[in-house]
Amino acid sequence: MQNVKIPLAAALLTLAVHLAGNPHYGFFRDELYFIICGFHPAFGYVDQPPIAPLLAAGSQLFGHSLFLLRTVPAIFAAAGVYVTCLLVIELGGGAFAQILAAVGATFANVLMSFGMKVGPDMVGLWLWPLAALYVLRIVKGGDPRLWLGAGAAIGVSLESKYSVIFFAIALILGLALTPQRRVLGSRWFAAGVALAAAIGLPNFIWQAAHGFPMWELLRNGQNGKNLVASPWLYLFQQLLVTNLFLSPVWIVGVVWLLCNRTARFLGYAYVALTILMIAFHAKFYYAGDAYPILIAAGGVAIEATTRRTTRLQAVVVAYAIVAGLFFLPFSLPVLAEPAMLHYADFVGGALHVKRSTMQTERFRTSALPEDWADMHGWPELAATVARIYRALPPGERAQAAIVASNYGEAAAIDFFGQPYGLPPALSGHNNYWLWGPRGYGGNVVIDVNGDCGRSSAPGLFRTAALAARSDPPWVISYEHNIPIMLCTGIRTPLAALWPKLKNYI
Repeated sequence: MQNVKIPLAAALLTLAVHLAGNPHYGFFRDELYFIICGFHPAFGYVDQPPIAPLLAAGSQLFGHSLFLLRTVPAIFAAAGVYVTCLLVIELGGGAFAQILAAVGATFANVLMSFGMKVGPDMVGLWLWPLAALYVLRIVKGGDPRLWLGAGAAIGVSLESKYSVIFFAIALILGLALTPQRRVLGSRWFAAGVALAAAIGLPNFIWQAAHGFPMWELLRNGQNGKNLVASPWLYLFQQLLVTNLFLSPVWIVGVVWLLCNRTARFLGYAYVALTILMIAFHAKFYYAGDAYPILIAAGGVAIEATTRRTTRLQAVVVAYAIVAGLFFLPFSLPVLAEPAMLHYADFVGGALHVKRSTMQTERFRTSALPEDWADMHGWPELAATVARIYRALPPGERAQAAIVASNYGEAAAIDFFGQPYGLPPALSGHNNYWLWGPRGYGGNVVIDVNGDCGRSSAPGLFRTAALAARSDPPWVISYEHNIPIMLCTGIRTPLAALWPKLKNYI
């Protein structure tokens, strides 16, 4: 029976760190969108599987609560650290290796970020390393029925983010390149694959029924929205995203795995995963949930070289904690905005790293780091729209549609607009397009961050006037000083225009 005192303590400490550090600033753009999507339960959505939206909406069933929302990813972060420690034990590590791996998995920026806000990657914090743990136990002679556990972990992850497919392929390739390939011949391996496919099937059917919108979205992103990193930049980004000062832990882990006859398949799997990510122009964080595996191996390797010097081990752990705290404000919103601005400038200058190094999309600039900027301005936007809406004459208000340029604006209006009595927002962006015009004809439109069709369809409305501008502090560039137009007298019904408004990106 394994001693789980250290894994349990590490998980609880991780949970406490996230519960204290997560619920600050405000709701993130995507979190608002997930909440609204989750209140429209489905087996899938245009741009993600169903788990993140459903969990996000579930956290808000009893009212708005940033704390409860951010508790969801905190739990996954804690579970991920727990499994990381179990991986250390399975790889032969002791107490020091578990502690070092727990610190590394807690403070690696990409993992801490996944555990900070609700998103599709948070589920993989727990389930990617769990799948690897099950496969490692099988390779070491464990019950082959553990393939069912691995399959369930992959399947549930697939219902959260599609990138787990690449991780599963990489695991199989890693096994195929080693003598452990024999475990792939088990009927339980086939059963595990079937279980993963069965769990992911409802979302696949939903995507198929809607014309595979995710494929369209990915193609559109590659054709202008996303910035594609070169292979060398992608590799450098991996150092930054895992905490530049802590990255030696997982690098040592990769080397150790490649030199270990039993666990070598995990090292090959990481190499294969990296090649797949580069080949498919993935964003730098897509493979982030694999790093607990490497950090666990790194903890075991470093323990083996410092076993005789407990003082050195204490120094290593202290160094890891200090290194983690140094970059913590980039992963947890713990500093006030002015302080965060100065700290980001200080760190960037000290390390000679430009912010653009980690940029994944065009046209996203801000004073604060992008994620932090996207946690600002949403209640103010809804309040501004509400003032315009409530100032309309009753007859116009009854038929007024609120149209937003993107899902963040639309979701903010839906989420924060309820106390003002605002109607559901409309948008052509991603899943909002599927929900359609909701019966509105478009004769009166409050156009958020638009121009009443002047640029795309001149003369669409008889009248178009600027009603207000929304310009809260700290927002991201394309939400800065945005116009809110009042448009009346539409010449083409909104339902007829709707097919042209689709924007999957």
